[in-house]
Amino acid sequence: MKIKKGFVLRQVCGENVIVGEGLGAINFGKMLALNETAAWLWQQAVAMDGFTIDTLAQKLCDEYEVSVDEAKTDVAAILDEWQNVGVVE
Repeated sequence: MKIKKGFVLRQVCGENVIVGEGLGAINFGKMLALNETAAWLWQQAVAMDGFTIDTLAQKLCDEYEVSVDEAKTDVAAILDEWQNVGVVE
């Protein structure tokens, strides 16, 4: 899985939001607010050439005190949301 080109994480009024830039903005037309952990996961995903639930869950476990099962559940939920709004492929 990858972050689609044209989508970036920005700080808007103190909030972490994903916005479309260039062609990504044409079809997206909205902002997706992320909490601190989701924004951190977005940054990790951007830094990777490609990612899976397992690779992001491992990064989450390395950074935060969370079990592997909990990390996988949380990562799967956020990736499902990102897929539903069309910011990952």
